[in-house]
Amino acid sequence: MKKLLFSFSILIFVIGAKAQSYTSYFTGDTLDVTAPTSGVTVLMGGATENDSAMIWFLQHSGGGDIVVLRATGSDGYNDYMYSQLGVTVNSVQTIVFNNSSASNDPYVIRQLKNAEALWFAGGDQWDYVSYWKHTPIDSTINYLINVKKIPVGGTSAGMAILGHIVNTAQNGSAVPATVLANPYDTSVALLKDDFIFNPWLNNVITDTHYDNPDRSGRHITFLARILQDYSVPAVYGIACNEYVAVCIDTNGTARVYGDYPNYQEFAYFLQSNCVQPNAPEICAASQPLTWNRNSQAVKVYKVPGTPSGANSFKLSNWNTGSGGSWEDWFVVNGAKQTNTQASPPNCSSTTSVPELSKKDMSITIFPNPAADLLNFNIDVNFSVEVYDMYSKLILKKENCSTPQLDVGALKPGSYIAVISVGSSIYHSRFQKM
Repeated sequence: MKKLLFSFSILIFVIGAKAQSYTSYFTGDTLDVTAPTSGVTVLMGGATENDSAMIWFLQHSGGGDIVVLRATGSDGYNDYMYSQLGVTVNSVQTIVFNNSSASNDPYVIRQLKNAEALWFAGGDQWDYVSYWKHTPIDSTINYLINVKKIPVGGTSAGMAILGHIVNTAQNGSAVPATVLANPYDTSVALLKDDFIFNPWLNNVITDTHYDNPDRSGRHITFLARILQDYSVPAVYGIACNEYVAVCIDTNGTARVYGDYPNYQEFAYFLQSNCVQPNAPEICAASQPLTWNRNSQAVKVYKVPGTPSGANSFKLSNWNTGSGGSWEDWFVVNGAKQTNTQASPPNCSSTTSVPELSKKDMSITIFPNPAADLLNFNIDVNFSVEVYDMYSKLILKKENCSTPQLDVGALKPGSYIAVISVGSSIYHSRFQKM
């Protein structure tokens, strides 16, 4: 009975709120529903959406309420998702952030929290990072991904923010030739461990618009900087041509959609070589990047995107794929080069790449800000100490077996969590609401 008011028409309305801090476009039933969802992820390359991938995305929403977040544009997704793809959903709402104050608006937060699927439109990723970082919005996004487990996805800038590591574009777009000549150019502005955490995208930085053949040069520069700056043992990348989509299921299998062989449409799965040493030979300010390592610095699985999504790659081990081919990418004196006759990664003489990544990764906490419980992306026993901004120890828990910490008694403000796992120590800042 709940749909009698709206079952025969599509309701579209625009809300200007908080001095135009956001604009909302709504299509469908305004009565919130609860539906079973599946925590899948869609990464899309930046041009027209791939219909098959979008249908797959909507099918995992349980027919619930779809929310689209963007910082520019209007309601282009509403009719497309609600009625043009043939998947029945309760509603589609696009919320356009006109400025950062919308990130604290109760209505926006409530609508986002009630979503059964979340899509990030293209635009400028710095808008998303600067508007949402350390606000209830990024906390709610992490809740939706890691607790409620709804489908999430994005295109162009929306894909860029879904990696665990983001080039924020704070200082403009990174031009491939410029950053290869100077990996520390200001356009490389990396954000790690402090925004959105998706378990299958740990230590992953994404990139889009790979139809530009030089685009891979800036992506490999991002990987080199991450490997050097953060002292991680391994780093990964996922990239798409403009009309390609990568659909990651709950088991970490990434299926690639596109229109190959009619068009040269591929997804790329990049990883630093596990053979040590694997760090760049030269990665310094105002010097051309050299990351050679016997012409095998970065192992890449190149996957054609097909209409059926038949070809795939397993993010559960970053070694197994179907329908694609391995390449080696490397850089000598600022020039990126490719060997198309490559072999898969051979990590038999060392710890496997996923295990290294898991062992040495930085720990993400969410939601941030937190009201009551802090969650940790960790599945082993750990100890945690919480300090205020004056370095005073406020809270201490030892030998924790559950990846949560009750911070409900803390006063609102900023804190530092010091997490100990064996002999490793990690620091993470969080806000208490």
